[in-house]
Amino acid sequence: MEASRRDVLAAGAALAVSGATGPRAQTANMAPPATWDLHELYASPEAWAADRAALQAALPALAGYKGKLGTNAATLKAALTAASDAGRKAGRLQLYAGLIADSDTSVASAQERRQLAIALGGQVNEACAYIQPEVLSLGAAKVAAYQKADPGLARFAFQLRDTLRKAPHTLGAEAEGVIAAAGTPLAGIQQIRTQLVDSDLPWPEITLSTGKIRLDQAAYTSAREAPDRAERKLVMETFFGAFDKYKTSLATVLSAQVQSDIFTAKARRYGSALECALDNAGGVPTGVYRTLIAETNRGLPALHRYFEVRRRLLGLPDMHYYDIYPPLVKLDETFDLTRIRTLTLEATAPLGPDYAATLAKATASPWGDYLPRKNKVSGAYENDAYDVHPYLLLNLTGNYESLTTFAHEWGHAMHSLLADKAQPYDTASYSMFTAEIASTMNEQLLVDHMLANARTRAEKLFYLGQLLEMIRGTFYRQAMFAEFELQIHETVEKGQALSGEGMNAMYLALLNKYHGPKVVIDPMVAPEWAYVPHFYYNFYVYQYATSLAASTYFFGQVKTGGAKARDNYLGVLKAGGSDYAVDILKAAGLDMTSPAPYRALVERFSKTLDMVEALI
Repeated sequence: MEASRRDVLAAGAALAVSGATGPRAQTANMAPPATWDLHELYASPEAWAADRAALQAALPALAGYKGKLGTNAATLKAALTAASDAGRKAGRLQLYAGLIADSDTSVASAQERRQLAIALGGQVNEACAYIQPEVLSLGAAKVAAYQKADPGLARFAFQLRDTLRKAPHTLGAEAEGVIAAAGTPLAGIQQIRTQLVDSDLPWPEITLSTGKIRLDQAAYTSAREAPDRAERKLVMETFFGAFDKYKTSLATVLSAQVQSDIFTAKARRYGSALECALDNAGGVPTGVYRTLIAETNRGLPALHRYFEVRRRLLGLPDMHYYDIYPPLVKLDETFDLTRIRTLTLEATAPLGPDYAATLAKATASPWGDYLPRKNKVSGAYENDAYDVHPYLLLNLTGNYESLTTFAHEWGHAMHSLLADKAQPYDTASYSMFTAEIASTMNEQLLVDHMLANARTRAEKLFYLGQLLEMIRGTFYRQAMFAEFELQIHETVEKGQALSGEGMNAMYLALLNKYHGPKVVIDPMVAPEWAYVPHFYYNFYVYQYATSLAASTYFFGQVKTGGAKARDNYLGVLKAGGSDYAVDILKAAGLDMTSPAPYRALVERFSKTLDMVEALI
């Protein structure tokens, strides 16, 4: 999966961790191993290098099928199989290199290994660039005849159908080769931003009531929850001030990413970067994106009501942006890795015994790097090697967000495990449009479990507040990000330029609109756009919001519909990438092209506010 799908986690006190070993390792009350074991990917960097050399040596043979796909069904199958095998190996090489590089961003050799892996992935794409144009030249009738003649082509059925669908946007073999070759240098844009922010940007130190801290990205997400209002203001002022000093450079990098997205869209004859990104990420209609933004704006009165409830609960005379993150009530509770795992297993029990057994075994395995440390990449993510298993990188600190992040990322991992088991490699990788459903489903099951076991009014308020914050942060906030991302792309598409000052102004206007007239948006927070790495993922963020709407639907179904509803939901996960994402969801009873899922989520938000107001 991508780099962090969530806001960056806090760094702070280390968790008490013990490795899970022996026959009890799969029981609920055991801590998962605190660090991952990458030997299942490659026994050593030397083994990785040998595999990389072998793949490079195989590229001429891969390219040797060029011009021959129309020979017969067997040749088409051989070419597609060779391309699949090369992509599979390239993905494994990139995963190993990326995990090591993210473990310590200061190690030059690890960063170089990642660059080599990315470059090789580009070479594989370049060597396969002729396949789509040649399949198109065969035509639908001949492709169908080949599929009938050779049942071995069944594993490529969806790939072939999608290739034929994209005929208007597929170029000739030479042009496809150029675009594939451009992938490697264009991928460097995101790496520049990552190195600048995670490794080179000089983070300031500030003194809070808890002591002096280095206010980097990980520390920020903890410090912004400070009980003292003056300290929260200082945290945001200092943190975003660090970004503001580099806003010109960061705007240049983000502008280059936007230009890259637009270049690809124009080269492939799309009407916009949005259309190109969504069409190539599962054939999602652009209307879904625009409906999301429209429905989120329609539901802003409920969000504005939430901020007023928050102000009342916090006992504040007014609301500022730096008052958004403290919990509505204080929960003096920490979660070590043992308890985090136990609660996650308990919360996801409604997904059935098979899901529970698989999750118990997986979380007892050394598949994650869970604790923060200096130079480790910030945030959290899950990534998967089809022939091995998922790997997870997190930065847990023992707060409730650590618990939700663990459940979230293991939702991704379970999605990968279920899809990998049910699908061949070629259709196992699920669309980004469905990628956040399993993760946010786990979050909803978790908060439901915590609410059900809350013993006091304060606990109930805390967990209801967490549910409200999940909807605010995953639906409203991500939709706001999506609106910003659309604005910066459309600005460039209209022939206008982007700058640090311009992006500050654009982002500040959105903050004011989304937070309403009663929340003071201090100009100091305008550079927050520079803090969000997801703007480099080419229209990714909107899928947090659509996925939460989808998982809310499935959550309701699983809670009330029994085994049939549960299996219907798990069927979505097992489908992987075997069909277009919107169609997979439609087959499961959910139409994401309509306003209904988003309105239902806003209604749940409003009803949760009713529950909070009843308690206060």
